[in-house]
Amino acid sequence: MVDATKTKKVASSFTARKKPVSRSRYSKAEIYEIFSTFEKDNPEPEGELNHSNVFTLLVAVVLSAQATDAGVNKATKYLFKVADTPEKMVALGEDKIREEIRTIGLYKNKAKNTFLLSKLLIENHAGQVPQTREELETLPGVGRKTANVVLNIAFGQPTIAVDTHLFRIANRLGLAPGKTPLDVELKLEKIIPPEFMRHSHHWLILHGRYICKARKPVCDRCILYDLCKSKEKILKADV
Repeated sequence: MVDATKTKKVASSFTARKKPVSRSRYSKAEIYEIFSTFEKDNPEPEGELNHSNVFTLLVAVVLSAQATDAGVNKATKYLFKVADTPEKMVALGEDKIREEIRTIGLYKNKAKNTFLLSKLLIENHAGQVPQTREELETLPGVGRKTANVVLNIAFGQPTIAVDTHLFRIANRLGLAPGKTPLDVELKLEKIIPPEFMRHSHHWLILHGRYICKARKPVCDRCILYDLCKSKEKILKADV
């Protein structure tokens, strides 16, 4: 008589072995060349959100969720002139903050978060933006991506902020396939050479924003064209 339990275990084991593993399509040498190419093209990439200090950077990134950098820059042009510290932002008040940023998406909730995070910075951090992901994520409106951006730009930490652009091309290129932004982030951390980590997410975000676009990638202008293994790659003869 066949032991049903053993049969079930064998079947489960077989299924597990057969499950495809999402790995990078690129070898270590190819990945090195990809980021070396990025570095040669743009040695010091920068984020596109306007800010004057660490606090305004934090607020700008919080406001950028589901909004364009250009839209946020327009909304914060006056806001940051009158409130570039947590103390000034709290003094300005939630209602005034809301009026200043009403042109961007989810502005009511973002105004509330901006006011509250400013208050918490004063109460819990002596008005200073903390330098750890754990502390940053305790602030209203700050998730892992926002924390990673602030840690990278303001404090020079080699973090990777996975936005929609980066998530898309990591999967499209097969560089770091993943079902979630965290999957992609952790895979990129494993495969990107240490010397390129600091600027890696900027290169990838800018590449996704201006070259490897969602609807129609501009393959004829792509500096990674000869390295690219994307199934959506447009052959130059067809461009």
